[in-house]
Amino acid sequence: MTSEIPANPRVPKRIAAVLINSLKGGVVPRIGLPYVTVGRKTEIAALLHDLDLIADGGASFRFLVGRYGSGKSFLLQTIRTHAMGKGFVVADADLSPERRLQGTAGQGLATYRELIRNLSTKTRPEGGALQLVLDRWVANMRGSAPNEDDAEALALAMAPLEEMVHGFDFARVMRAYHDATIEGDDERRSAVLRWLRGEYRTKTEARADLGINVCISDDNWYDYLKLFARFLKGAGYEGMLVLIDELVNLYKIPNSITRQYNYEKILTMYNDTLQGKAHYLGIIMGGTPQSIEDRRRGVYSYEALRSRLAEGRFAREGLSDMLAPVIHLNPLTYEELLVLIEKLADIHAGYFGYDRMLGTDQLVKFLQIEFGRVGADTHLTPREVIRDFIELLDIMYQNPETDMEALLNSEQFALTESGGTSGDAGDPGQRSFAEFKI
Repeated sequence: MTSEIPANPRVPKRIAAVLINSLKGGVVPRIGLPYVTVGRKTEIAALLHDLDLIADGGASFRFLVGRYGSGKSFLLQTIRTHAMGKGFVVADADLSPERRLQGTAGQGLATYRELIRNLSTKTRPEGGALQLVLDRWVANMRGSAPNEDDAEALALAMAPLEEMVHGFDFARVMRAYHDATIEGDDERRSAVLRWLRGEYRTKTEARADLGINVCISDDNWYDYLKLFARFLKGAGYEGMLVLIDELVNLYKIPNSITRQYNYEKILTMYNDTLQGKAHYLGIIMGGTPQSIEDRRRGVYSYEALRSRLAEGRFAREGLSDMLAPVIHLNPLTYEELLVLIEKLADIHAGYFGYDRMLGTDQLVKFLQIEFGRVGADTHLTPREVIRDFIELLDIMYQNPETDMEALLNSEQFALTESGGTSGDAGDPGQRSFAEFKI
């Protein structure tokens, strides 16, 4: 276990509702994850080590690779929670046909906008923290040198940014926000927020409102992300963590040249972080094995990335290298799944106000049935197990006269009749689960 939350804690009803509804719907909740986190000790430890590196002024880049429903997005959100708790600002976005890393029709800018929209901190964990961050920076600036010239203190704070690409314009925008806040000019502050959110379409608009002859675009958004990460350290934060999921949407791009441009952007990010060209910035990208390793359309189709990311000669199955740029997620063990559904049973009972009726034997029987399906060892994912279990809990709650044993036995009988499991030694799912001990 990786959380400080005690066993079987009382979960607030608002959080319990989010957990139950999100998990039953097959999506990862944005709050309450420590209540249901199991396993993933080594992966979380490796990523937390990266956070220490970022806080010291470094940068990191990781890929999390796992098939659909394996817990990849769950782990991303878990790290997001940890990072916010440690004083980082976190920005996350899922790629889609409209959101890519590079594009000619605003797709790259759309990803940047989603990242900024989802900007989160410990006090604003559900996103929308941009103005909060800027206001904290202004307050820190005024508090750090109350008896000195504001202009001089501001110049010292902006000096490191001005040395970076596009840093001079970025510094001017930040000065504009600082001055507008001091003067109570809400219209100018709003204009700066629009500019930082990437909402200015043309340089003419930006020049008219802010006197800045540049705006954030498809071509330069990543440069401004690096600037923002460096800026955040001066605003009192530890750094910035960027989470980008659903890399499969790059894999699905039909045009090979467009795909290569997107992979080239990944290479730029990767090189920047490892060569010391980015500071206080961590990037984690999530994708399926196919979207990463397919040498025809995946990330590995870009030779410069494949040569950097592919496993070396000494990699073996069962030997995990958590210092490598690519982390492959192993399936949760049966024991970890048992702990997980026990937590869910407690949360469900607490939310609906009844005493938990399912004992360990019944939980094990549920898992035996789940893993008794043909191909379960290779195709069953935690997402499917969780959805089935919450559905079972909902049915039992709404139909209290239903006998749990009879319901489980009827499901097992249905699987046997359909060839899903026979219970004999020849069935791979049943045989492997027979080794599961309490």
